[in-house]
Amino acid sequence: MSRQLRYIIYKLSDDFKEIVIESTSEGPTENYDEFREKLVNAQTKSATGAVGKGPRYAVYDFEYKLASGEGSRNKVTFIAWSPDDAGIKSKMVYASSKEALKRSLSGIAVELQANETDDIEYEQINQDREQGYCRIDFPP
Repeated sequence: MSRQLRYIIYKLSDDFKEIVIESTSEGPTENYDEFREKLVNAQTKSATGAVGKGPRYAVYDFEYKLASGEGSRNKVTFIAWSPDDAGIKSKMVYASSKEALKRSLSGIAVELQANETDDIEYEQINQDREQGYCRIDFPP
């Protein structure tokens, strides 16, 4: 992900056969709350045509301050958003295709599985990162 974007949100196509970009930030300074709202309000159409909450994949370039006060850092974070009240079939398809998307992306430092809205609060993600609850992959 280039530094020209703050985030990219991916979804499965309506036929569940390919992963497509659903939306991107307008620029590197777009607000986190706008990104979070897009995830929370994501909709997916089932095979029967019913529309309900839907899972998504997202990549977000998180900026955080160092505890020492010596500046800030960025961590490109992969978020697998799968709300508990999403349809079972869509959650299964998203879970099974996650690794394929991750392999196609480069520069991912942190991976986060989020199932509740509290899981994607900015402060919660930052706290999880600090406490090591997120999986952090540092490049060799």
